[in-house]
Amino acid sequence: MTFSCAECTKLSCRSASHEDMPKNCPILTHSDILEKTTAEYLKPEILKFYRNSILMEAEAFGRYPRLKETILFCKMMKYNHIGVAFCAGLADEAKIVGGLLRKAGFTVDSVCCKVGGTGKDYFGISKENWVRPKDSFEPACNPIGQARLLADQKTDFNIIMGLCVGHDSLFIKYSDALCTVLVVKDRVCGHNPAAAIYLHKRSYWGSLHSREEGKNEST
Repeated sequence: MTFSCAECTKLSCRSASHEDMPKNCPILTHSDILEKTTAEYLKPEILKFYRNSILMEAEAFGRYPRLKETILFCKMMKYNHIGVAFCAGLADEAKIVGGLLRKAGFTVDSVCCKVGGTGKDYFGISKENWVRPKDSFEPACNPIGQARLLADQKTDFNIIMGLCVGHDSLFIKYSDALCTVLVVKDRVCGHNPAAAIYLHKRSYWGSLHSREEGKNEST
């Protein structure tokens, strides 16, 4: 039994009656798990955060950019100390965000992905697999270091800005504080990954698929 919510056309979960559900709908097949997760939200340490996120959704829906929504949510949660884990390639953006957070009254600690300055060769990554193989040194990203440094500072909440795929996963895994993603790095699409999805039949993805299909036919 696999879940295929992305392909569902009935959307029974959006109705109070839950009628006409597909046979593989999780509401039908995994009701025990869903009942337990519903109860999880009622835990005191989760309920306030969850309720405020719902309230923030209603207030910000179609009105505020994500940055303002994040700041307002942090105020709603009465956070004082915010951590910013950012990609070195977004240092300018991180500086702006840090300044806006301080202006909003928060204490801010920001940590760059290259903190520690350990070379990629230390992890067995040869020069031909560097981003800039002509350079004599290329530092590796250090998401675990970012997470642990912010934990040492006892941040209330952490904001992720542009960490690489996989590095963001490790940061979230090792972060003591709950996190949100403010910027997803996508250098091809101007840090807007959804652009590739919206254009999947045209422009970039369409031409890419055509080229790949041509290669497959020729081989």
